Amino acid sequence: MTHPATDPTGRASLEGARGLAAVRIGIGLSQGLILYLLYRSAAQAEALAWPATRPSLFAALVLAATFAPVMLLAGVARLGWRTLAPWGVVAAAGLALMGWHDAAQEASDYFRPPYLRFPVVAFAAAALFIAHHLIVPAVAPTSGRRRWIADFDDYFDTAWKAGVQLVLSLGFTGAFWLLLFLGAALFRVIGLSFLSDLIDEKWFSIPVTCLVFATAVQLTDVRGGLIRGVRTVTLMLLSWLLPVITVLVAGFLAALPFTGLDGLWRTGSATALVLSAAAALIVLINTAYQDGREDNLPPAALRLGARVASVLLTPLILIAVWGLSLRIGQHGLTPDRIIAAACALVGALYAAGYGWAALSPFWRRTVWMKPLERTNVLAAVLTVGVILALFSPLADPARLSVNDQIARLKRGAVSAADFDYAFLRFGAGKAGRAALADLARSPDAETARRAKAAQASTSRYDLSESPVPLRAPTITAWPEGARLPAAFLAPAPSGDPRYACAPDDGCVAVRRDLNGDGRDDILLASAYAVALFAQDADGRWTHRGNYQIPYCPGAARPRDMREALKRPDLAHSPAPWPDLRLGGGLAQLEPAACPPKSSAVNP
Repeated sequence: MTHPATDPTGRASLEGARGLAAVRIGIGLSQGLILYLLYRSAAQAEALAWPATRPSLFAALVLAATFAPVMLLAGVARLGWRTLAPWGVVAAAGLALMGWHDAAQEASDYFRPPYLRFPVVAFAAAALFIAHHLIVPAVAPTSGRRRWIADFDDYFDTAWKAGVQLVLSLGFTGAFWLLLFLGAALFRVIGLSFLSDLIDEKWFSIPVTCLVFATAVQLTDVRGGLIRGVRTVTLMLLSWLLPVITVLVAGFLAALPFTGLDGLWRTGSATALVLSAAAALIVLINTAYQDGREDNLPPAALRLGARVASVLLTPLILIAVWGLSLRIGQHGLTPDRIIAAACALVGALYAAGYGWAALSPFWRRTVWMKPLERTNVLAAVLTVGVILALFSPLADPARLSVNDQIARLKRGAVSAADFDYAFLRFGAGKAGRAALADLARSPDAETARRAKAAQASTSRYDLSESPVPLRAPTITAWPEGARLPAAFLAPAPSGDPRYACAPDDGCVAVRRDLNGDGRDDILLASAYAVALFAQDADGRWTHRGNYQIPYCPGAARPRDMREALKRPDLAHSPAPWPDLRLGGGLAQLEPAACPPKSSAVNP
């Protein structure tokens, strides 16, 4: 049976457009009203009203009211009310529980509405989009029958059409507001500010935004052929980026045996970088494969690129897992590492399935990349399950991280002095603060002292971090044969210019009496800077400042400050302008970057 607002293909028909438009406008206005009421309850930071006074409830309502209506806007044209209503209730309840749990775990001193962290918002939107487009093709009345798993081309058509609709609707809403701001600016020019004042009113801007978005969804839905055309062009353009990323990734992997992985690990974000590359490959492989029908096969170059890219996924995921395991082994679990591990798990499923799809023709006859379809469905289900687990008590990243960090401290993997108490105090919510309270009662005096200091801190930056050890500098004296004071070459702390003088940096130092006090000062040069050191009354060498040469077009400028320091014409020059005593303080002139150009004066 066909839904009354759709044609036999499941798209909104013009005959049912009026009723569909009324329903969508009603959904948009209802969403706008709910979001405005939520905003109004939290508008005054010092005088919150219910439900903003209940963080968990407020976060649950905000998350459900933001995303559930969007799902209803998309589903109302494809699902009957007997299906859409219970699915809407389930989706809204799931979103609300995710928001409730996220807010309930937070314990920040600066916890403010909407009481939601960015990860839960982003992952909730992703989970809802994936789950909705797993359900719609299977239970839509136009499919003729209900099944657990629909045909892959139905998944493809539904998901990519909805993705294009979403982007176009967001763009339409943004364009609407740009025009509104333009109109307000025009009226302000002639002294009328009523439109600007209206835009500033939240009772107007919030409902209107939701209404305009709902209207955009309706406009894009009644012309399904146009959306399909935009989707086709978009997929075609994106698919030709597949050879580009494939060559880049293949070159990266081919270079690793010669360069090693040390440079990648030093970035501190190797896992995220590699997983992002894998995600780009997965998306672009699908733009080439599309719905997998034989009459829609891409050119041979794209088919070859898709096979190669599918094989390259495995080494990328292995590198990501390796890097993640090294970081966890060195520093333990953190919420970010747990989320990265979850992404790597999903990526491993893609890598296995796509690798099988690419290589299976070598030992059996199969349609080009056909196993990819089953992999996509399984990965979608796994993704939804992983997201629900991460943002629920089942696999809460904060709780798992706290348990792991405390276990590392107890077994001696990290000392009490090096333990990250700031993470428990400010980065792990209520679970972290509860663990910190336990550490404050620890029989180990050092652990208890540091834990109590963390409890009393109001900022994570107030907590003293483990001191960076001093490092003995490697500095060459100039001219050859000159000697530098032993005190100057003593180990220096981080932040001192001498600390950066490692054996490979080639730092050069010259002794000169620059201020005429009868004692030598020291000029220390790296490739790009010259630092001045002088002895204080206690004989300690202290950093007094840096000499810089301002950039002036056409002016000579040394390429290497070390070589400039070695030149025989090195000499100090008196300041052309004196310092001034102003208001009891000493004011020094900061010269203009470039001297004014001389100009001829007409006689």
